[in-house]
Amino acid sequence: MGNKRLKLGVASYSLRKFPLAEAIQMTKRCGVEYIALKDFHLPLTATKEEIQTAAKMIADAGLHLVGCGVVYMPKDEAFIRNVFEYAKTANMPVIIASPDHDALPICNQMVKEYDIKIAIHNHGPGDSKYPLATDAYRLVKDLDPRMGVCPDIGHIKRIGGDPVAEIKAVFDRMHDMHIKDVSAAEPAGYTCEIGRGVIDIPEVLRTLLKLGYKGHVALEYEKDAEDPLPGMAESFGYLRGVLDVI
Repeated sequence: MGNKRLKLGVASYSLRKFPLAEAIQMTKRCGVEYIALKDFHLPLTATKEEIQTAAKMIADAGLHLVGCGVVYMPKDEAFIRNVFEYAKTANMPVIIASPDHDALPICNQMVKEYDIKIAIHNHGPGDSKYPLATDAYRLVKDLDPRMGVCPDIGHIKRIGGDPVAEIKAVFDRMHDMHIKDVSAAEPAGYTCEIGRGVIDIPEVLRTLLKLGYKGHVALEYEKDAEDPLPGMAESFGYLRGVLDVI
């Protein structure tokens, strides 16, 4: 099956209006096995017991908890350490993050101490820190290999970048990725069902397969917050259809 060729999953921001139990069931209804949690579903302030309970709920549902984020990180060692403790308690291999530039040395220290990866997420227009994945890459490429990036192809397209070129440029540090489609290659472009927008999704998927990407491909579906499941199901259907023929 095409959907087994890549680790398709859900960035739980897609399900931000729903409690964790419902988000888990909605992820399962999409027919995928992977989920990365936004703090709507598991607050960064949660107790160790609350984190363990949430992780068990996810595992008991047959899903793999692959990370958390996006987590915004100021230059605050105590805060960043707490995020790593949170990820360690939940057995998350990756933290998808947007650290302030002056927090990068602390993050580099923490990935060594905890052996948990950081994947810096780009937010396109309006993001002064990391508009493109390559902006993050330039700052981490000489740091510990666990310091990496999480390209968001929608935001790359909205700022006029080339998603495929960005993936190729950052691939050796690509620890996660957010897949979506957008209505236009401009800042006003908005998330739409995958296959209905302007991103060459088949070429993105072909590139991931050609490069041998083994990480998580997270659907971050920002549209229809109150009723995201139809658009998410359509998006995954499109992805599976493409994977079956390329």
